[in-house]
Amino acid sequence: MKNTTLALITSLLLLSCGGADTSVSDLIASGDMDGIREKKKELAALQQATERDLRQLDSVIASTSEVANLPLVSTLTVERQLFKHYLELQGGVQTKQNVLVYPEMQGTLERIYVREGQRVSKGQRLASIDDGGMTSQLAQLRSQAELAQTTFERQKRLWDQNIGSEIQFLQAKTNYEAAKSAVAQIESQLDKSIIRAPFAGIVDNVIKDQGTVVAPGPGSEIFRIVNLSDMYIEVDVPETYLGAITKGKEALVYFPVLGDSVATSIRETGNFINPANRSFKVDIPVPNKGGLIKPNLTAKVNLNDYTSENALLIPSSIISENADGEQYIYVAEAPNGEQEAVAKRTVIETGKSQGAHIEVLAGLEEGQQVIKEGARTVKDGQQVKIIR
Repeated sequence: MKNTTLALITSLLLLSCGGADTSVSDLIASGDMDGIREKKKELAALQQATERDLRQLDSVIASTSEVANLPLVSTLTVERQLFKHYLELQGGVQTKQNVLVYPEMQGTLERIYVREGQRVSKGQRLASIDDGGMTSQLAQLRSQAELAQTTFERQKRLWDQNIGSEIQFLQAKTNYEAAKSAVAQIESQLDKSIIRAPFAGIVDNVIKDQGTVVAPGPGSEIFRIVNLSDMYIEVDVPETYLGAITKGKEALVYFPVLGDSVATSIRETGNFINPANRSFKVDIPVPNKGGLIKPNLTAKVNLNDYTSENALLIPSSIISENADGEQYIYVAEAPNGEQEAVAKRTVIETGKSQGAHIEVLAGLEEGQQVIKEGARTVKDGQQVKIIR
């Protein structure tokens, strides 16, 4: 448009100037004053017509430039969607079955039956301690118990037939019961020479070597047994979330070292507020199918404390704030979905934010076009052009 206008103006000027030079020269040479005055009137009329045409062309150029120079913006259509907010905390992995196994009797560690890293079942034999001759003593007591049983049974048959004295029957019965008690006692003592797994798990550490003299008490631990299938995380939650963080709520656990996440849920919440930090305990089970999760592993825990099924979400980066502390955004009002629109400043009320998005509680309706790119540069009532 600009090139066409310039060409037209140039042509008019050349024609008028070229014709004017010849006519004026001829008229001046002829000395015809009436002709000179008439020529002046013609040139003045031509000048007025040219100026009028130039004004019209300038108007067209200005209107075309105004449309072309409209600010370019992009918009997003607000739709209702599911929104979940999470409280982020930090904790460490624990297991309630992480114990040191001690001997129950004194003696030499005669044999170790397991190795580090081996998976064991509950009650499985881990090691044995020299019993100091109790096995032979048990065999002798069992023989005495068998003799006492035989004597008692014979005396009982005689007593049932009214043969023999009551004293003989009672003595035989007492001897038999004492012999059984002695056998049971020595068997109990002898059983302590066998060290067994208190629960199913993994032998994390074999602390003592075969041939070591051990005894009950601190410093004589022989094994560390860990159950990696029953892991959990315990975190302290501020008391302000007492009504929002409840049993069964979703929990997302991320392990920075492993670069892995686990989705689980809250197993239990504490019933006591710690006066020192005004918080309560939350227990979160951690499935450990791959066996990579270990006790004391650092974890980031996200607990779901708020959920909205029909939330209006917008990027928090497009929100501005005025001098009165009100938050506002710009909505593009375009008739019939046209590209040219008007930016309208809209005051909103916001709720919780998660990541780069924030929930709008009031001031915005579903289906409205919110200005995204260019939101910081437009003004209220300004015409804009929407990039589709």
